[in-house]
Amino acid sequence: MRKCIVSKLILLVVILSMTLVACTSGTNSINNDDNIIIGISQLSDHPALDDARQGFEDGLKELNIDAEIVYQNAQGDVPTSLSISQKFVEDKVDLIYAIATPAAQSAKQSTDEIPILFSAVTDPVAAEIVDDWDNVGGNVTGTSDMAPTSSQLKMFKEIDPDIGTIGILYNTDESNSEVQIEEVKKLAPEEELKVVTKGVNNVNDIPQSLDSLLSKVDALYIVSDNLIASSIELVSNKLIEKNMISISAEESQVGGGILLTNGLSYYELGKQTAEMAKRILVDEENISNLPVEKAEETLIKVNEKTLKELNLDTDLPIFKDATKISE
Repeated sequence: MRKCIVSKLILLVVILSMTLVACTSGTNSINNDDNIIIGISQLSDHPALDDARQGFEDGLKELNIDAEIVYQNAQGDVPTSLSISQKFVEDKVDLIYAIATPAAQSAKQSTDEIPILFSAVTDPVAAEIVDDWDNVGGNVTGTSDMAPTSSQLKMFKEIDPDIGTIGILYNTDESNSEVQIEEVKKLAPEEELKVVTKGVNNVNDIPQSLDSLLSKVDALYIVSDNLIASSIELVSNKLIEKNMISISAEESQVGGGILLTNGLSYYELGKQTAEMAKRILVDEENISNLPVEKAEETLIKVNEKTLKELNLDTDLPIFKDATKISE
């Protein structure tokens, strides 16, 4: 009787073992044995940040990384972004993906052990997220959305040589915006452009501040600013009403009605960051050895509807060579 029971137990173990092999042999995921958990902390909702998140998630799938994604959105509130990162640390996630500068700063403040990748950060050194672009010096690195400012400023004169003064509307609480403004002020004289800026600190200030700014300038330059991006349709409608040319630092704002950009794709930037995640989580590279990366390419895009509304010459080379976007 005992031999019979033992034989049945052995048979049961063999069957279970074969079942487990059958269940796992059909997957192509890189990480079959490890349950990778990635916490995504996004500062707020708007197309650029959403694209950075979607590109990252799609990039992970293309790289066959089977990870559990825990997504949290701070809805523009910095203290909430800190709470989100602290919770990720408590839950012992394997990696934090922080989208936008305040989210990255909050993540860095929360841990010096868990790897942190950021995106949609213009100057991570000025924001004190990393020590140096090439030698990050800790557990944080990622991808920068620093725009090709010089080529964007050249576009104003290519559209209308009479443009002499450009305006910038920005959030006074965003260090990213201040970094970009300093770069614009430095480069603008080379293009014979003057710069007038107007700061706001909440959405309600935008309409009146924008009216005031537009009365002083010939065209508008839109920097990568989270607050302004969240109200980009309001801004673009006002520009069309004033028959005013606008250039954006990135492509998602063109989708929202801004005229033109030679800018980066946040979706592609997210995918680029996913490749860095693979190097950390799968290839086991030391994150402190990974330099901050910039966008690998930029694209010239024009909003077709805005182009028609402004009654501009569609035969200008700058428009003929651009990819057309319909809202």
